[in-house]
Parts: sequence; C-alpha cells; structure tokens
Amino acid sequence: MAASVEHDSLESMEAPQTAVEVEETKTFKDLGVTDVLCEACDQLGWTKPTKIQIEAIPLALQGRDIIGLAETGSGKTGAFALPILNALLETPQRLFALVLTPTRELAFQISEQFEALGSSIGVQCAVIVGGIDSMSQSLALAKKPHIVIATPGRLIDHLENTKGFNLRALKYLVMDEADRILNMDFETEVDKILKVIPRDRKTFLFSATMTKKVQKLQRAALKNPVKCAVSSKYQTVEKLQQYYLFIPSKFKDTYLVYILNELAGNSFMIFCSTCNNTQRTALLLRNLGFTAIPLHGQMSQSKRLGSLNKFKAKARSILLATDVASRGLDIPHVDVVVNFDIPTHSKDYIHRVGRTARAGRSGKAITFVTQYDVELFQRIEHLIGKKLPVFPTQDDEVMMLTERVTEAQRFARMELREHGEKKKRSREDAGDNDDTEGAIGVRNKVAGGKMKKRKGR
Repeated sequence: MAASVEHDSLESMEAPQTAVEVEETKTFKDLGVTDVLCEACDQLGWTKPTKIQIEAIPLALQGRDIIGLAETGSGKTGAFALPILNALLETPQRLFALVLTPTRELAFQISEQFEALGSSIGVQCAVIVGGIDSMSQSLALAKKPHIVIATPGRLIDHLENTKGFNLRALKYLVMDEADRILNMDFETEVDKILKVIPRDRKTFLFSATMTKKVQKLQRAALKNPVKCAVSSKYQTVEKLQQYYLFIPSKFKDTYLVYILNELAGNSFMIFCSTCNNTQRTALLLRNLGFTAIPLHGQMSQSKRLGSLNKFKAKARSILLATDVASRGLDIPHVDVVVNFDIPTHSKDYIHRVGRTARAGRSGKAITFVTQYDVELFQRIEHLIGKKLPVFPTQDDEVMMLTERVTEAQRFARMELREHGEKKKRSREDAGDNDDTEGAIGVRNKVAGGKMKKRKGR
C-alpha cells in the first residue's frame, strides 16, 4: 500500500513522505487524482477522502481490478467515479465505462454524481433503466455517451435491439451493490453482458456485503483483483442508535402511529415487505393526516422518481418503501428508519438502517418485532454482533390511539380495493388516472358516475 502511495504522490511533487503521514491528512491530490477533479471534489464539499477512497483510488489509478467492501454511506461512488474520470481525461473516448446497479433510483443517483464530478470536463452520461421509454434511451446511446449507467435487464435489451450500439470498446466495468445485482437474479443477464464486453478491461466490484455468488462472479470477471475492505465484519455506523419494539402483530399500525407522533418533526423512512403493504400503510397514514408518500416497484418510474424527489425536497416527511429503496440511495436528511416489517435477509437490515446516520450524522433505527419475527430478529442481532435495546413506549398512550387507527385501517382497505377495481377499469379504458393525489380517493368519487354509465351502455 505504502509503495502505491509513493508512486502516486510523485506526480504531485511531494516526495515519498506521504507514505509515513497519518491517514487523516490525505487529500485527493495525494491519492493521485488530477487537479481538475480535485477542484470538482472541493466544489461538491468533499474535503478529504473517505477510508474506502483512500484504499481504492491509488490502486485503481494503477489499473488494478478492485473488490471494494465498505459499509453503506462510506463514499463508494466516489471511489470508482474518480479513477474512471481520471482515466477518461488521459485517454478520452466514447462508451468508456459501464456501471451496473440493481435498482433504477440508484442508477439516477450515480449518474448525478458522475455529472457533478465531471461537469467541468464535459462528461456525458446515459441512464439506461426499465420503466422509461426505450426510444429516448436509444437516442441517448446513439450520441455515444462516455459513461453508461444501467440496470442489467434494460441494457441487454438495448444490446440486442438497438442498432449500432455495442460495448466493444469498453474500458471499465463497475458493479455497484454487486451482491444485490446477483440476488435479484440478474445472473444470466450479467453473464450475457460479460460475454459482449472486451476481456481486457478494468473491473470494480463494490458492495457492503459479500456473498458466495459475488465470490463466484469475481472469479469469472476479475483479473487478480485487490480487495479493499474497510470493515471485514458486517457493521452499522457508530452514530446510529438502534432499537427494537416487541409488539403483537395486530397492533403494528397503532405503534407506528405512536412513534410518528413521539418523534414528530423528524423525517422517516419506513420499510415494508410488500408493495401492497407499502400502499396500504401510506393510505392509512394519510387518513390520519400524516404527509406520507409511497415508493415501490409497482409504481410507474416517473412516479417513483416523483416520490423520491418530494421526499428529498422535504415536501413530505414520511417515505414508505419496499427494499427497492434500501440500497445506496443517499437522502441526506433521513432521521429515523423504521423497519415496519422485519427484513427476511438479515443483510438487508444493514442496508436499510444505512439510509440514516450517513456521512457522520446521527440517526435512529427502530425495528418492529412481532410474535412471528423473533427468530429473524435474533439473526440480525447475531449478524451485527449487538444486543439492541427496547424503544421506550407508554403502552396506555398507544392504546388510546387504537380507535382512530382502526377506522383509518378500514378507510385504507376500502381505498385499496377501489384502487384495484379502478386499475382493472382503466386497463379496459386504457386511461392511467391513478395520480398520487388521486390515490386519496377524491377522484374516484367524482368519476364514479361517469364510469358506471359507460359500462351500462
């Protein structure tokens, strides 16, 4: 490691002393990043590199393949974006790098980072994900951007169907959240992609958790890689206060409302296990006057980004999400993460609670444990190696909420049912009118009459 630092710091004319210096005082320049990019980092407010960046960037600049293991919120994107942009400056070419991500939102976020870092040097990115019109994507690819950020499925689509688009000149391949890409059963897609890109390329695998599948992939895709592990054991950030609540499953909703009242004024991310439950809970909370907004896989892509942006802009203080949003999304101001449904894979727990307490801020995570989740919860405790404390609640206060919550549950169920029927109808009429505000149920009542008449004819 020391040797590599010496080698890189020669460019910045600082003799080998950097090897002896304390890690704290490193700057991006010491790591060997060119001046233009160092300025870009300053503008973004990245003053000093994070641990994973200190480890990975010098090696990446030497042209090694890298496996980066670091907990979420540790600056992984910068660790692969900077070396790629650095290399792009030395040998400019189109379709230079491909970044694969498991979820669409993460793809947009990575693209934002690339564009922010590369704005002064005119880097062009294309985001290729499902749920968005593929024609406009084909046009973007025809312009041959420098960097393509994609989810595997849609990329294969374009490789097979878009004329004149290939990745034969590719120099860099990055897989962010590699274990999730493989867990979402993109294995066949990843294999296909590996077949159509050049063998002599640089490959970076980044993930917060390592699984057997990733190890299998690294044998197939990487040439004598270096492992940069910031933390070998799975861990959560120190500044994160984690609690659990042991409650009967029928009072889950009531306790959720209680917690939202207790910690009012914070912004929340609430994780549910299914799209349906996410929607139901969002409706439930709206009926009780909370500004809640859902984000899940059954929403159209424009709505998903809309939800995310409303939450980021603090127009809504509660985001209800499935695991779609549990990885990599960087929303600075999440104060509390609530695991409303306990995650079935204990590694997902680490990713979910990683949405809060990012980049040195503090945060809370509260996990609901019902009578059916005890074993799963013990697995999580075992994985992070901590016993979690109980979140203090006043049970009599919680029970006072039951009546209102039960009523809201009833409304939410009715709205979900209406929503389901409306979807069926709108499929027949091919009209998409389930706008987020419309989901409150106002629209249904207004349009109810018209619809029935139409059926009658």
